[in-house]
Amino acid sequence: MQIENDMSESSRDTSLSKALSWILRHKAVEKNIKINEEGFIRVQDFLSHKKFRGKYNIDDIKRVVATNDKQRFTLRTYNGILEICADQGHSLNFIRASHLTPITSPQTIQVLHGTYIQNWKFIRIQGLSRMRRNHIHFAKGLPGDKQILSGMRRNCQIVIYINLELALRDGLKFYLSLNNVILSPGNEEGIIAPKYFLKVCDLSGNILQN
Repeated sequence: MQIENDMSESSRDTSLSKALSWILRHKAVEKNIKINEEGFIRVQDFLSHKKFRGKYNIDDIKRVVATNDKQRFTLRTYNGILEICADQGHSLNFIRASHLTPITSPQTIQVLHGTYIQNWKFIRIQGLSRMRRNHIHFAKGLPGDKQILSGMRRNCQIVIYINLELALRDGLKFYLSLNNVILSPGNEEGIIAPKYFLKVCDLSGNILQN
């Protein structure tokens, strides 16, 4: 019975994490949940929404925030009110997350983007695109690195290393989120061009482009 209860709680936590990501990153405005420019909503507004009312409580949210393997969320108490935001991944274009730290020195960090073989034939010509999101996502290390919690899918097949020095010199912006994901809006079209690719390798280290 204990195992069944643990599985049930785990399943609920996964559903809650997905629901929070969906609302905080993409759907708060559409679902009439007030969200500020920093990306925070009131926890109670989420819990009382008709789609989630009675399914979750404050303890559930605190647990999901504390145990999320990718540290996707931040809780804060503002003017006595508990609020929550997603640390990255937004498509709401008015979000100006104050918790993003600008990266100004190319000496302090490596910037890697994971993708799949099927995407490479387009990326190698068109570059990386933020698509419908506010930022292109990068990691500070390779899949399997225990210190890398988010920013790159674990099942990616190709890793693109960004020439951060050149990109910064040309005016591209990079930021570090609270959960150590590197984010860039790209250029005015939301693109990071192939000229900023330092090298491209498969996960065995074989170079596809240098």
